[in-house]
Amino acid sequence: MKEQTAVEWLIKDYFGSEENCSPLFRNKIKQAREMEKQQIIDAATWGFNTSSGDKYYNETFNNK
Repeated sequence: MKEQTAVEWLIKDYFGSEENCSPLFRNKIKQAREMEKQQIIDAATWGFNTSSGDKYYNETFNNK
């Protein structure tokens, strides 16, 4: 099963897909994705005590 972020789950659960959202809301989704990405990177970097947070995020969640 592919990993899914909370933002991705919310879009799928409430809207079915991002295409069903208004352009304004799509912009908010983009902002939320960036915030969530940074939180995941920060948590992974801190947890691993290395600079591998970017690598972890890209391998785990960057599927687009």
